[in-house]
Amino acid sequence: MTPHPDGLGAPLQSFFVQRLQQERGASPHTIASYRDTFCLLFAFAKTRLGKTPDELLITDLGATFIGEFLLDLERARHNSARTRNVRLAALHSFFRYLSFRMPRHSQLIQRVLAMEVKRFPRRRIDFLARAECEALLAAPDTRTWIGQRDWALLTVALQTGLRVSELVGLKRQDVDLSRGGAHVRCLGKGRKERCTPLRKDAVLAVRRYLAMRSHAPEQPLFPSSRGGPMSRDAVQERLRKYVAIAARRCPSLKTKRVSPHVLRHSTAMDMLHRGVDRRVIALWLGHESPTTTQMYLEANMELKERAVARTLPFARAATRYQPAETLLAFLKAL
Repeated sequence: MTPHPDGLGAPLQSFFVQRLQQERGASPHTIASYRDTFCLLFAFAKTRLGKTPDELLITDLGATFIGEFLLDLERARHNSARTRNVRLAALHSFFRYLSFRMPRHSQLIQRVLAMEVKRFPRRRIDFLARAECEALLAAPDTRTWIGQRDWALLTVALQTGLRVSELVGLKRQDVDLSRGGAHVRCLGKGRKERCTPLRKDAVLAVRRYLAMRSHAPEQPLFPSSRGGPMSRDAVQERLRKYVAIAARRCPSLKTKRVSPHVLRHSTAMDMLHRGVDRRVIALWLGHESPTTTQMYLEANMELKERAVARTLPFARAATRYQPAETLLAFLKAL
């Protein structure tokens, strides 16, 4: 059977193989995100249009249909506006590719490309104070191998600010514990390799943990109980357990939602409190631009309190409020 000239099969496969993998060299995370977007889109098209992915045509995916799909993500799947925008970015990338392969559909493509991202309120970032970090690090039972592993993982996470994907991707050969130059190497976002120095407390935690079990250079630094790399969900589950334990000692943790990314924010905030320059923090965390660290300044109440302390009060003195007489107030209310 001859494929339809407007079918999505051939251009979509070419988009993933030729465009993303060969031309752009997209990371596995990007490819997986784009793949998930189209899987969701095809499921929605099956429900809404009654067509299988092989039956879909480019003319089925107009701006109106794409808008309905994005709205369904928010209403039916309860996705956030941020997630919605990630899905739209994947579709925009595909339609830009189609604009060169199918110029006869340029009007439809341009309407899709003209769809704007959705604005959303940006919440103040969450982070842990120094006392909360110390309570969290005291939670693992270091008499066991798993406890030593988790203690070392949390210590490295709080000291280096590595992303959870960078933490679980570490191998034994990525850590150098030599005196005077201890550091950890990781392949971060955008496949940028960077080295982050380790403090003495992190070196001690990792050394004690490694002494309990031998690790080949190519093995994961923080393996699961089965020997493979830990998953992100596993790290989140261990963190949730230790937050519950630490909350007994530090009650303020009971009101906080702590994720691995909150540990990363905590590293940045601790450095900011100690006067580290924003450009150094951006370099430390592997940010693309120092402007990304602006959110830490906005969340830093200590800096704002210092600014308030330098200002002067207004000259007018405060006076006590005097309520109007009852009869006069009654007349004015008529």
